[in-house]
Amino acid sequence: MTDTTADAARPPRFPELVPLTRPTVEADAGLASAIEGILRSGMLTNGRHVREFEEAASDYLGVGHAVAVSNCTTGLMLVLRCLGLTGDVVVPSFTFMASGHAIDWAGNGVRFAESHPRTWTLDPDAVAPLIARAAGVMAVHTFGAPCDADRLQELCDTKGIPLVLDAAHGFGSRYPDGVMVGGKGVAEVFSLSPTKTLSTGEGGLITTNDAALAAKLRTAREYGNPGDYDSRFVGLNGRMTEVSGALGGHALKGFARWIHLRRSLAERYRTRLGGLPGLEFQEVPAGAVSSYKDLGVRVDGARFGMTRDELAERLARENVSTRKYFSPALHQQRAYRDVPVDADLSVTEHLASSMITLPLYSHMPARLVDEICDLIGELHAARRSIQRGSGGRAS
Repeated sequence: MTDTTADAARPPRFPELVPLTRPTVEADAGLASAIEGILRSGMLTNGRHVREFEEAASDYLGVGHAVAVSNCTTGLMLVLRCLGLTGDVVVPSFTFMASGHAIDWAGNGVRFAESHPRTWTLDPDAVAPLIARAAGVMAVHTFGAPCDADRLQELCDTKGIPLVLDAAHGFGSRYPDGVMVGGKGVAEVFSLSPTKTLSTGEGGLITTNDAALAAKLRTAREYGNPGDYDSRFVGLNGRMTEVSGALGGHALKGFARWIHLRRSLAERYRTRLGGLPGLEFQEVPAGAVSSYKDLGVRVDGARFGMTRDELAERLARENVSTRKYFSPALHQQRAYRDVPVDADLSVTEHLASSMITLPLYSHMPARLVDEICDLIGELHAARRSIQRGSGGRAS
């Protein structure tokens, strides 16, 4: 498609950049007082506020134990090390790089598996042939949609290996049986970074119903030191700061309201764009609830009239941020080019080449969603008009 002189000369639709995401933080006198108290106390790490946040989070998620850590990647590393796994861990290639990095840093091999073409999460049918030679499975709640943890658990049970859930995107999601994400597998690990549905600035949260594992994780995040400076095993510094703990506890109080608003915005996108040919949304399993950490859209260029990359470029010209998640896929990244691939990853590669995420944050104005949807509709109509005028060929 060739832009007209008028298109090139006119100002962008949005005068200021529309961000892909923003942290939703309600600053008030109570939070300011808590942070001031932390600074005055001199106890800046892993103190009262962290413990209170862990207790509040475990209550909210309905799990036995919550262990706060410095970030999700560290949490995944600690879980894998504490489980003492030896060998390869199966992981979807359609995921953020941290999933694979954690496996490698924990001393395990990465074994890539395919994602389901509609849910975009780890496909149990693709995992089944890999179980016999696996030391564990790490599944991912892609964009907040719960993976099929029950089927994956059944597969892991046949071999007696653990299922670890990378729940970086999943705070606030629910499984089809009503269980909150956080309560399945041997452990689930959340990210609490600024792009997530619940943020502590930077941070992570490990949830488990295994008391022994929780106790080991609490020691592991302190270098493996139980308090007497005689380390029992090789741990690392994975502690959460007190300010992060205070931010988490404060954010959790209003979380139910904000996650409800976020879902309504995601549904607004889906309703407004659902009628456009060539745009496909993630299938959330029946009965399940997604956190919609990201609003992913797969673009079929032939049907929509422009490719994913063309759509991203046109939106960028109008000051709308997007991201090509997850492109390249993990097995295509330079860090993993020496890792053998012994599975069909054609679905993953197709998703990676056609996926785009649109702006979404919990306090995003609904009118902004409508304006972005209007813009995408106009871009589609304009491209189709040009194609019709050129006999079906884009100029």
